[in-house]
Amino acid sequence: MTTMTDTALAEFKMPDVGEGLTEAEILKWYVAPGDTVTDGQVVCEVETAKAAVELPIPFNGVVAELRFPEGTTVDVGQVIITVDVSGGAGAPAAPAPAAAPATAAAPEAVPAEAVVSGAPVAEGRTPVLVGYGVAEASTKRRARKGTVVEQAAVVEQEQAPVAPQNGSVNGHGARPLAKPPVRKLAKDLGVDLATVTPSGPDGIITREDVHAAAVVTAPAEAAAPQPAPVQAQAPAQQAAPAQPQGQAPAPVAGADARETRIPVKGVRKATAQAMVGSAFSAPHVTEFVTVDVTRTMRLVEELKQDKAFEGLRVNPLLLISKALLVAIRRHPEVNAAWDEANQEIVQKHYVNLGIAAATPRGLIVPNIKDAHAKTLPELAEALGELVATARSGKTSPGAMQNGTVTITNVGVFGVDTGTPILNPGESAILAVGSIKLQPWVHKGKVKPRQVTTLALSFDHRLVDGELGSKVLADVAAILERPKRLLTWA
Repeated sequence: MTTMTDTALAEFKMPDVGEGLTEAEILKWYVAPGDTVTDGQVVCEVETAKAAVELPIPFNGVVAELRFPEGTTVDVGQVIITVDVSGGAGAPAAPAPAAAPATAAAPEAVPAEAVVSGAPVAEGRTPVLVGYGVAEASTKRRARKGTVVEQAAVVEQEQAPVAPQNGSVNGHGARPLAKPPVRKLAKDLGVDLATVTPSGPDGIITREDVHAAAVVTAPAEAAAPQPAPVQAQAPAQQAAPAQPQGQAPAPVAGADARETRIPVKGVRKATAQAMVGSAFSAPHVTEFVTVDVTRTMRLVEELKQDKAFEGLRVNPLLLISKALLVAIRRHPEVNAAWDEANQEIVQKHYVNLGIAAATPRGLIVPNIKDAHAKTLPELAEALGELVATARSGKTSPGAMQNGTVTITNVGVFGVDTGTPILNPGESAILAVGSIKLQPWVHKGKVKPRQVTTLALSFDHRLVDGELGSKVLADVAAILERPKRLLTWA
């Protein structure tokens, strides 16, 4: 990852942060030439085809050069930053006073051992993933309503910003407090966070603050040219944030613009390629069933009061997930993959259950490893962890690999159901529609009941109509009478 030169410059190369990925885009630099850095300090945020990751520097010294501007896509193995590690030789004299605050901020960054292993850094603090800082404990999040996927689709504002609170970006002042997704939004809208008035707790800039600043800034820029005093104040510094060398213009349009062009890259690019490949390589078949889930909704309320689920998130998606796992156990042939190269069907004796989540960076599908072996409380705990990780934008590339079957909860958006596209390498995906109170014939009388529509898409090379129908019918039967979980499981 790093090399040393004869001039005491240490070279930090773009690492493989995602299990075989070949490139990453530099989203944000947290340091500038002349800044003092310490071992384990986060110096930049990069986005791969899987997720956004913050990179810590593995040595102490003074930043000599940033090889690439923000917005540049860099191949793994290329040098992205050089640091003078000679103990001060050759370092500019001016940045010396800034060394103290930068060093003081270093302990707030990701510890070196946490970056390597992803292990907990200290007692009472939450575990971290490779390349990420420590998030605040989940107990500080306020209670929310909704399903797992609904919560995963929203980037919560209560989480602590990853960046050090007292860190200095370039020696010119304190760095504004904001979470990485908010920083990315500001970058896309062309908003300088230093000019934004924060409204969040402890002075944290929220997404609403950025949108408000964008609305105020856009008309002002359109109404008058850039004032001369601003240009005279710091011409070099004004030019750099606007559009670094090699970086495409931010995807923002004026009030009278007819089009906005947004580069397709990172997670969105990878998702698009995967969906196109899946849609045109696997023959999709989708079947639908409408089911009365009134008893399931009652069971959800009962489980919330059960001591075995104390402190766990219990919602309909938990029981839907368990119902699908039971259906797969009864019909294991549905849990398979098509090996085109070897012309083989690969039967899988484990279930890595994927949960589709919409995030600001695009659709991601992290999965629960060996979900088939988990009890209902263990499954609830795993779903909760998946939600918290996806919500904070810290889902690791490994968590999104080797899925076998997926659930996508489109009902959180108020739609009845959809025809989902298979994830590459998987044989089936279950779409769950919104649960609504509807008139339903129950025991010979029309009564208001909680009703939803399920849609199961499957690879017709692996799953024929009979097998797909049996799996979907089993899921519906369990949700209609959830006590079947006790006998079928």
